[in-house]
Amino acid sequence: MTRTTVTAPSAPAAIGPYAHAAHGDGLLFLSGQTPIDPATGALVDGDVAVQTRRVLANLQEVLRAAGGSLDDVVKTTVYLVSMDDFAAMNAAYAEAFTDPFPARTTVAVAGLPLGARVEIEAVAARSSTP
Repeated sequence: MTRTTVTAPSAPAAIGPYAHAAHGDGLLFLSGQTPIDPATGALVDGDVAVQTRRVLANLQEVLRAAGGSLDDVVKTTVYLVSMDDFAAMNAAYAEAFTDPFPARTTVAVAGLPLGARVEIEAVAARSSTP
């Protein structure tokens, strides 16, 4: 297997030595996105619902660069700084995905980059690389 990567010019730049996404065996593995505004490079202001919408928009940009969409997502992992934010995150998340929903794991973490309240990574089904 040869790993190919995706760089999405319209998503926030990676803040470390990683790709926005990588293809492998018909799957697209998307690196976690935080609520960074790609236009400013700064964390968006607002509660976890606002931040979740920005995270999902960033994931959508990575998927678009790979020739896909949120409809291709089969699994997500959501990282929350506080499980008190679960209901608000869940409501914003439900705006982006429709039935049949992707599988999902949600975990609480001690902290996220730049003080974000939420980060989401995803795996998407892709029949081929773009």
